[in-house]
Order: sequence, then C-alpha cells, then structure tokens
Amino acid sequence: MAAGATGYADILKAPHAARLLTGTLVGRLPNATGPVAIVLFTRAQGGSYTLAGGLAAVYGIATAIGQPLLGRAVDLHGQPRVQFPAAVVSALGMVLLAAVGIGALPVAYAAVAVAGVFTPPLEGGLRALWPSVLGGEDRVHRAYAMDAVAQEIMFTVGPLLVTVLVSLWSAGAALLVINVMGVLGALSVVLSEPSRGWRSAPREAHWLGALRSPGLLALLGSFFFVGLALGSITVAGVAYADDQGREAVYGWLMAALGLGALIGGAAYGARQWAGAPERRLRGIVALLALGYLPLALTPGVIAMTALSAVAGLFLAPAIACAFIVVDRHAPSGTVTEAFSWLVTTFGVGAAAGTAVAGPAVELGGTAWSFAVAGAGGIAALLVLTATQRVLAVPGRTKDIAGSSENDRNGAAEPGFSSGREA
Repeated sequence: MAAGATGYADILKAPHAARLLTGTLVGRLPNATGPVAIVLFTRAQGGSYTLAGGLAAVYGIATAIGQPLLGRAVDLHGQPRVQFPAAVVSALGMVLLAAVGIGALPVAYAAVAVAGVFTPPLEGGLRALWPSVLGGEDRVHRAYAMDAVAQEIMFTVGPLLVTVLVSLWSAGAALLVINVMGVLGALSVVLSEPSRGWRSAPREAHWLGALRSPGLLALLGSFFFVGLALGSITVAGVAYADDQGREAVYGWLMAALGLGALIGGAAYGARQWAGAPERRLRGIVALLALGYLPLALTPGVIAMTALSAVAGLFLAPAIACAFIVVDRHAPSGTVTEAFSWLVTTFGVGAAAGTAVAGPAVELGGTAWSFAVAGAGGIAALLVLTATQRVLAVPGRTKDIAGSSENDRNGAAEPGFSSGREA
C-alpha cells in the first residue's frame, strides 16, 4: 500500500497532474451524484420510488447518449470547445429541474434529459491527457489506478455532500450547489495548458468509431451489468434508509461502499501486475459479484454498512483494470470516444438498475432491489467468460495510451505502446 501511495505522489508531482485530477473530479461531481440527487429531490417533492427511478433512469440514458457523441466531438475539435459549453448547458438543465419540480412532469423529464446529454466527457478527457502529462506507460497505468481511487473518494464524499446540503437547505439547493461546482471544475480543466494543447491521434474514418473493436464491445457488454448492479444500489439504499426510519443511513451505506472501493483501489495500485489484464479482470469481476450477493440479506444498520464496504472492495480495481483493457482494444485516434463509451455503457447499466430497482422495492421490498445488484454482478462475469476468446486478442496496439497521441504532444517515450501487458 505504501508503495502505491509513493507512486501516486510521484504522479501528482508531475506538472498539471494534480490540477487536472482535481478539476476533473469536481467537474464530474454533478454526474456522480446526479442519480442520488434526483432520487432525493423527487422523494422530497412527494414523488414515488418509481417516479424517482424513472427520472434517474432518463438522466442516465441521456448521459449515455451524450458521452460518446461529445467524446467524438472532443477528438475532432479539442477539449475546450466542447467540455466547458457542455458543462454549462448540463448545469442549466438541473437548474430547470430544481425550479419546476415534479409538478410539470414533461418539463422535469426534459430537464434531466438535457442535463444528461450535455454532461461533459471529462472522465475520458482526463485519460486522454495522461500520456502527454506523464509520458511513460507504467506511470499512465498507475494513473489509471489512482484515477479509480480518486473516483471512489468522490463517490464517498459526493453522497455525503448531497445529504448534508439537503439537511442544511433543501434537495433543490443541493442540485444547484453541486452543478455550480461542476461548472467550475470543468473550467479549471479546459483552461489548463495540457487541455488547451491536446490533439487526438489520426483516426481512420469510420462511422462506428471505437465500436468497430470486438474486444471493446465485449468489455462494454460486461460493464453494462456492473453499472446495473451499482445503479440498483442507489435506489435500494434509499429504500433501506426509509425502512430504518433514518435518512442519514443512506449516506452511511454509500460512503461505506465508496470507502471499500477506495481501499480496494489503493491496494490494487500498490503493486505491478503480471499477465494479461483481460484474465485478471475476470477474476476481479467474479469477486465483485460475490461481494454484491450478501446485500440482499438486509441486516441491521451496522452489519449492512459493513457489507456495503465489502461490496465496494473490488469496484475500483475492476474499473482500473478495464481502463487498461480499453487501451489494448480501442482503435487509434478514438481516445476520448473509447473511454466515453465505457462511461456510457456503465451509465446505461446504472440507469437500467435504477429503473428496475424502483419497481422491485414496491413489488418485493428492499431485499429484492438489492438482489438486482447480485444478479448484475453475476451477469457481468458471464459476459467476460463467454467472450474471453475475443478479449484474448488485443486490437491495434498504437492506440489511445500509445505513441500516436504522445508523438503529437511531444511527450512520448520510445516504444511506449498500450499493446504491452500491464
């Protein structure tokens, strides 16, 4: 663990690295907390779990549609021209939701759809910038692990921040504050030198873009179900807190889930891993599924919080390993788009999870909604197992973390290509 912390510190000492990581995390806060904030806002307005899940699902699906489109726009036109304007429009969508509430449902659905479609692809953009900022492949791969760990800090702090804002003011105020923070984070990123100077590698003209890679498609299929599992927990956690009669319990569960992922991600990044990352990913996802299954027992608050922490242990390692698999299978010149597709698929899965978990609560109780998470984990493992032959053959190796981008940014190390194993 200490070795991993030392490696992370070395990465953060690189020029611009700390600013880019911090700005991206703050800029992504509206998206990371969006489903939570929407569910709490809807419930505060007197809406049902089904309505809350439906609005959160529309937001997730809209985000899923917008991410690859905006990601491709970033690859073609650069980051500043796309990221900041998108952040402003997305924030305005949430402002509209806070203003109209759920009294005018068509407007509410339109508001969350706008907020989702225009969510800036900051996550994919950051991973596109790491090679030019850090240079070496080993440092980039460690940055992926650090990125996953940092996300879990955000997912730990984000729900707590939302619940605190709701407690101090209101659910509507929470929406406004979170989105103002998001705009400021995006602004910090696009004003940085690496973001302003970054250009994508040359790409082959193809309407499918990154999706012409069979290995990438296999990975996306698996992470749809990982997203479904996590999305269902968003609604299930609120239902569990209602069962306990304490709204704060939801924040504890989400914080425990994030803390578990933080610990797991730190441990994963503390060592160098040998062997093919595709095979390693199967093992990590198997453990992830195993961690989700006991949540359906819904024991007391203390035990449930502990189970949530265990359930989160393998999430950050799974995400970090998936980043490397994306590197190995995505075509050249699709840097932001490829990572945005991973975000998109995860978001669609999360939206499906929230949509399914809402009715599951009302039909079978809280335990049924947590059972959706276990089923999602198992399905993710089955997809990776069924497609292991496709995943065993990496795509073009001169790709998103490879020498093409770095040659264009003047920061490549000789022989740096993401086709090498992690």
